[in-house]
Amino acid sequence: MTSEQILAEIREANLSYLMLAQSLIRSDREQALFRLGVSEENAALIAALTPAQMMKIASGNTLLCRMRSDDEMVWGLLTNHGKSSANDAVSRLHASILLAGRHQEAA
Repeated sequence: MTSEQILAEIREANLSYLMLAQSLIRSDREQALFRLGVSEENAALIAALTPAQMMKIASGNTLLCRMRSDDEMVWGLLTNHGKSSANDAVSRLHASILLAGRHQEAA
């Protein structure tokens, strides 16, 4: 993948993220704050963006969204390495609980 292709992918991911974030915020603000991991102030800013502003912000060379979990335990639960599919739902629930706790700590 060339540098230009990577930048184009970043722009596309940024625009998709901003559009999704704005839609979530407008439809269910509380869920959006939790799912996106953003503050009330940032949510207000994102909700107020015009399409032109979103295009301008998205066109930067920095990825706007980031992985919210850097915890090996959470990644292990999400990927289910070495576990049967019967435990899949329990593992995902456990990971969600851990991530929810971290969201509360950050707030």
